[in-house]
Amino acid sequence: MLTVAFHSLRHRPGRLAATLLSSVLGAMIIMMFNSLHDTAAGAEVDEVSSNTLTTAAAVVGGYGTLLVFFAIASTLTVNVRQRGEEIALLRSTGATPAQISRMVVGEAALVATVAVVIAVAPAVLGGRLLLEMFRDSGQVAEQVPYAFGPVAMSSGAAVTLLAAVGAACLSVRRARNLAAGRVRRGGRARRFAGLAALVAGTAGVGATFAMDATEPALMAAPAYGAILLSVGLAVFAPAATGALLRLLTRPLSALPGGCGYLVVRDMRSRAAELAGVTVPLTLFTGISVATLHMQSIENGAIAATGLTRSVDDKNMETLNLVVVGIIAVFACVLLINTLYAATTYRAAQFGQQRLAGATSRQVLAAVALESGVLTVIGLLCGTLAAFAGIVPFSLVRTDAVMPGQGPGIWLAVAATASLATFATSLLTARRALRTPAVEAVGLAA
Repeated sequence: MLTVAFHSLRHRPGRLAATLLSSVLGAMIIMMFNSLHDTAAGAEVDEVSSNTLTTAAAVVGGYGTLLVFFAIASTLTVNVRQRGEEIALLRSTGATPAQISRMVVGEAALVATVAVVIAVAPAVLGGRLLLEMFRDSGQVAEQVPYAFGPVAMSSGAAVTLLAAVGAACLSVRRARNLAAGRVRRGGRARRFAGLAALVAGTAGVGATFAMDATEPALMAAPAYGAILLSVGLAVFAPAATGALLRLLTRPLSALPGGCGYLVVRDMRSRAAELAGVTVPLTLFTGISVATLHMQSIENGAIAATGLTRSVDDKNMETLNLVVVGIIAVFACVLLINTLYAATTYRAAQFGQQRLAGATSRQVLAAVALESGVLTVIGLLCGTLAAFAGIVPFSLVRTDAVMPGQGPGIWLAVAATASLATFATSLLTARRALRTPAVEAVGLAA
């Protein structure tokens, strides 16, 4: 079946394009930051520079690895779920469950391996730029040479392959059950992982109150806690989607044109699939809002004392800005990837709706309304996670709840997330609607 997997990828390269892009970006981020470990281990590196590089690699590489693992797994899960009919056809032709598993896992492993190879060159370039940034800010000595070694390569390959293979194993099992008509509502491993992330995030946020207000690493605990809470809330996104839909059933169904009725019924049946879209929305919102607000509070607290910022303060600000920039771009690309894959897959559904009497404008209105509901869920979960970390940090650092903080940061993050969601969904749906309805229905899923 590995040969079948190879031919499947060769003849349908677009099938796993979203997974490949997510894996390349994820492997690049992991290797880029972990290369700082290789650089810090050099013989010509002084103690101060080594500490700066090690801290940056440990902090960013730590929760960056968690996010990348979660993102790759989420993207691949969406892809495998869309292959229910293909898996059912293979089963009907005599393929055993073990053979199907080997095929899907083989595809995932091949894509992950290619992604790691592709990511090496941009990771080296990105690592060099990171080192230059630390040099320019005076946190690393000018004579420190850049190194891309075994730590970067092994960590990137290990995380990318584990995420892809692990997600493929879990997803193909669910797809086989659906193809066989067995609907399982278990998901105990997923719920356990979500609960673990929520518990660990709560512990990280709570640890903030045990730290001193002037401690350089004060921001690390609430920031890491907010990220874990974002992951935990993203895991339970299907439940949040179902609860919100129950509240909005009557208002949406009352909308003229029937699009509200279509959205409610469709989203209820696809709550698990829609979780793949809310994951990057929640991560993007939670990470961006939490980190930027905390950095703004920290800058204000230092300015209020009239003191000059130390090297540690500059180091932490640099880390935060780099983290927000890289992770935000990664989350946005993941969001666009996931939305594109999910909306493209629905071309046959759009064709069926048009054959049933819906106009193209009604289909687009339904997609826009669905995007709005998903945006609200992602922003709500991400904002809750972010402020769960922001408020404890602000109380410990300034004895006040977000002193002088306006809604500007949140509005900018929300506007970016909303624009990415609506633009990707509507443009992809509009492209799918160009195909005649009869032809769209006849296309393979």
